[in-house]
Amino acid sequence: MTEAGMQRMASRVFASLLASDESALTSAELSERLQISPAAVSGAVRYLTQAGMVGREREPGSRRDRYRLHNDLWFETFTRRDQLLARWEKVLRDGVESLGPDSPAGLRLAETAAFMQFLDSELKGLMTRWHAHRETLDLGPRT
Repeated sequence: MTEAGMQRMASRVFASLLASDESALTSAELSERLQISPAAVSGAVRYLTQAGMVGREREPGSRRDRYRLHNDLWFETFTRRDQLLARWEKVLRDGVESLGPDSPAGLRLAETAAFMQFLDSELKGLMTRWHAHRETLDLGPRT
């Protein structure tokens, strides 16, 4: 995950949650498992929460937050990426208008916008096919 650009501590916390048999872990549990400070866990969890990869929950009657990976983690991650692609495409098309569609820069932006549109449409189909495929797999209950 770090090689893909994720912060080192966030990568470790994410991997710990992913590899855990428990459906959710507290900050103290993550700190103990990874042998890192509570502050390091806090920073990593903040990053993962803002990225939409981890959810925070509190059990009734408890003061401790538990951190959980979303059930459809990869689907949600790529769906947000889908929204990002649509925003990029709009910005690029606005740039084409500003620079002129026949200028070298305008042509580069137009090609990049077309690529973003292509990715967007392919990603939607891919996610639909994934859900259909997921139903055919014997992966046990989803937690």
